[in-house]
Amino acid sequence: MKHITRLFALALLSGFALLTAGCGDDDHRAQLRVVHASPDAPNVDVLVDSKIVLTDVPYEAASKYLTVKAGSRKIEVRATGGSADVISASAPLTTNKAYTVLAVDFLANITPLILTDDNTPPSSGQIKLRLVHASPSAGPVDIYVEPPGTDINTVSPTLTNVPFKAASDYLAVAAGSYEVFITPTGSKTVAIDSGSITIAAGAIRTAVALDAPGGGTPLTAVVLDDLN
Repeated sequence: MKHITRLFALALLSGFALLTAGCGDDDHRAQLRVVHASPDAPNVDVLVDSKIVLTDVPYEAASKYLTVKAGSRKIEVRATGGSADVISASAPLTTNKAYTVLAVDFLANITPLILTDDNTPPSSGQIKLRLVHASPSAGPVDIYVEPPGTDINTVSPTLTNVPFKAASDYLAVAAGSYEVFITPTGSKTVAIDSGSITIAAGAIRTAVALDAPGGGTPLTAVVLDDLN
């Protein structure tokens, strides 16, 4: 199940309308990225302050960072071409900060998960990696970040008992190749295996665990390029 290396080519689909939202002083802007992480929801439109900024966004896709006006922004998500919101939330955005908003859970319980991103470059020779549990079908999980080919029976989890909708702190590790394994908490049965991922020094990544399209297994994961 080596889906984690699909580095959001979906985000470049021609259906995306990546627009700058809001107006005002350049000194009072924030960065906002949106991820469609609701496995049984249709393609969606995303609005900021009642203006469409993304359209026809499919499951598993993420936008690039959008520049928006700082302050309390109204974020709406609705089925593409529709008028009824499935998400309508106020997001407090601080000047010069970056945020990721994920539409998570099944459609009947869809909710926004708002994360504050830290795109401060890592120390020399290192990378930063954040892990997000956005799979509604999975219970709490253990996460292993190991050299490729590691037998996880011989090591302890990097993170343990991570619940749905939780995001880790950024892990600072040496640049190089890694393999991410995700298992049910307390189990060594792998639900997601990233395969080998090579990340160059200075990069920041967010890995998101997801259901299969429509929900359930096989679980999958996608990686966001926070900073190259």
